[in-house]
Amino acid sequence: GAPCQTWLRFGWREKNGECFWESGGTSSVMARLADYFMVVGYDHEKSVSGEGLGKIIQRFPQKDWTDTPFPQGIELFCQPGGWQLSCERRQPTFFVVVLTDIDSSRHYCSCLTFYEAEINLQGTKHKDIEGEEEESGLIQPAQVFAPKSLVLVSRLDYPEIFRACLGLIYTVYVDSLNVSLESLIVNLLTCLVPAAGGSQKLFSLGAGDRQLIQTPLHDSLPVTGTSVVLLFQQLGIQNVLSLFCAVLTESKVLFHSASFQRLSDACRALESLIYPLKYSYPYIPILPAQLLEVLSSPTPFIIGVHSIFCTEIHELLDVIIADLDGGTIKIPECAHLSHLPEPLLHQTQTALSLILHPDLEVADHAFPPPRTALSHPKVLDKEVRAVFLRLFAQIFQGYRSCLQLIRIHAEPVIHFHKAAFLGQRGLNENDFLTKVLSGMAFAGFVSERGPPYRSSDLFDELVAFDVERIKGEQSNPQKMLKHVKELAEQLFKNENPNPHMAFQKVPRPTEGSHLRVHILPFPKINDCRVQELIQEGLSKNQNATPAARVEKKCVVPAGPPVVSIMDKANSVFNSARRLEVVKNCISFIFDNKILETEKTLPAALRALKGKAARQCLTQELKLHVQQNRAILGHQQFDYIVRMMNCTLQDCSSSEEYSIAAQLLPLTTAFYRKLSPGVSQFAYTCVQEHTIWTNQQFWETTFYNDVQNQVRSLYLTAKEDNHGTQSKQQEKTVMDLAAEQLRLWPTFSKEKQQELIQSEESTVFSQ
Repeated sequence: GAPCQTWLRFGWREKNGECFWESGGTSSVMARLADYFMVVGYDHEKSVSGEGLGKIIQRFPQKDWTDTPFPQGIELFCQPGGWQLSCERRQPTFFVVVLTDIDSSRHYCSCLTFYEAEINLQGTKHKDIEGEEEESGLIQPAQVFAPKSLVLVSRLDYPEIFRACLGLIYTVYVDSLNVSLESLIVNLLTCLVPAAGGSQKLFSLGAGDRQLIQTPLHDSLPVTGTSVVLLFQQLGIQNVLSLFCAVLTESKVLFHSASFQRLSDACRALESLIYPLKYSYPYIPILPAQLLEVLSSPTPFIIGVHSIFCTEIHELLDVIIADLDGGTIKIPECAHLSHLPEPLLHQTQTALSLILHPDLEVADHAFPPPRTALSHPKVLDKEVRAVFLRLFAQIFQGYRSCLQLIRIHAEPVIHFHKAAFLGQRGLNENDFLTKVLSGMAFAGFVSERGPPYRSSDLFDELVAFDVERIKGEQSNPQKMLKHVKELAEQLFKNENPNPHMAFQKVPRPTEGSHLRVHILPFPKINDCRVQELIQEGLSKNQNATPAARVEKKCVVPAGPPVVSIMDKANSVFNSARRLEVVKNCISFIFDNKILETEKTLPAALRALKGKAARQCLTQELKLHVQQNRAILGHQQFDYIVRMMNCTLQDCSSSEEYSIAAQLLPLTTAFYRKLSPGVSQFAYTCVQEHTIWTNQQFWETTFYNDVQNQVRSLYLTAKEDNHGTQSKQQEKTVMDLAAEQLRLWPTFSKEKQQELIQSEESTVFSQ
């Protein structure tokens, strides 16, 4: 309509009355700004024994959307502390409740609550509330007030936009502005906005407002505003790190505060710190009084409750409780909290201290410089998040080299080789990382980020290219801060890709309007008129559906292989000499040089304590099998079995399983003849090791065989088409998978079905 005419000159495009921001050549996917609007009030009929209840007075639209069912039990969440009458006029309040449906989709329920005079409870029979005089003179001021909530439900997370929209509806009501409430509600429910991609949309509900929605550049990156830095200000560095570790290791975390909005912000902040992982357990930033029994749930959770329930929550035995207003956390004795491994813990604490307390470094100087100014809260928020982003890049460094691909088509199926990752990182015994890798959040991470061809984001680049830089900067605070600020700038730009337009305007209610003596109750909305206008708006939007935003996919950078988390500079040993001892000993055995074997065997057995030497043994034995030297004499057989046993005894359950897996076929290859027609194979002498009873070993070995077969399948297909090329042999299974996933949409249905069947027969033939 008319507002669009003003905005076209700022880069907007008009289409059938709707304004769209054109970004990157295509319009963004559009979504409803609000799914439902409702008025919820105090239920006098059901409220008994002092326990008040709420009821939905009106809801729009009256029928559920096919793609978004109406949230049940919304009345409980409008008044999380319980529905209670008040003896005074209270300030209107606003907070956002998060509901999660059965499909794990989140619905953001914004609640603006105000108090109305209860005429029927004033001890007078007066029905007229407009101020007319009765026989007894002036109407007495109201003494009892009941809460009423305006609620907006959306799948989009724009708390400040929802605050403005509900505030506008309240302003029109309380200041009796000459604007139809029906038209405001309809404009709200029929407004389409960009779902993502850094687009902007200006819109108006038609009450003198001009509002701007700014979508983040990447869906995958959390949007935090200033909530993260606020959490650190409330609880301090050490306490937040404890909560961070608690969430990652699937402990129960409970916040309490006298502010519902602070609870929402704290839960949002804590969840955002675990990016690139996603929290997959119950997430209820504001838990209503009637649902407090949820706190006894056996599953992990992140939950917020009002401080009025302090007595109830302090009886919980296995829940870590954070008091946002008091700045403390309480860790129960029975909750064993695993912490970050060193040196990562110390590095993270130091980085956070430099950012949040920059004056600490110069506090003892005789002549300190002028006070160091902190960054703007929105920027400081991103600097804190950048520290955690760097931390996860170090924790998950090289994770892609431990992915095992089992299927490519029709959907990639990927397994993570946890034992190999922990072994190569030198963290076999680390309780924290073992719990993280076994958790649901990491399983989701592998499923989502494992595929080698998909849309990538900031974390993918960081973990692939910047880990060495991060390690090198730990001893140089200035370089570390420079990198943190670079990352913070990218995180800030994700939330604010375009400069905000200065002419946003939303009318606010007159100061003190809630204290007026005579205010009409919130009027009944004309149901029929609203439904009629919604239908008109829907038909208009159907004609104005813009093109879908194409998701940009690319080959995900693999990055370097896994390396130890500890600096091994001080533990350098002559590994080349040890490998030489093992090779010489094996050579003497197969050349049947018994004397030389006896001399070198003790040293070779000692060398096999090292992983590189065990790897060398399997490679050397494999070469002799290929040379048809598997039939051994009695002494040769005994020596080889001793070396195999020595190797296998170090392949514990926490060891990577590749060496045992490589030895497995060799134990069935080497044998000796006991008598004519009777042979003894090496496997009969190596059966006592615990590795063979480890189910995870057999699973991993199976997945590895499948991966090799899938690679061979696509390598063979390429050689048939393009002839044998040495470059093809260098391609990893992930390289081949990325190429297949890229080509998949171009294949015919018959070709796709053929590839699926080929892979199925490969997997099930194992």
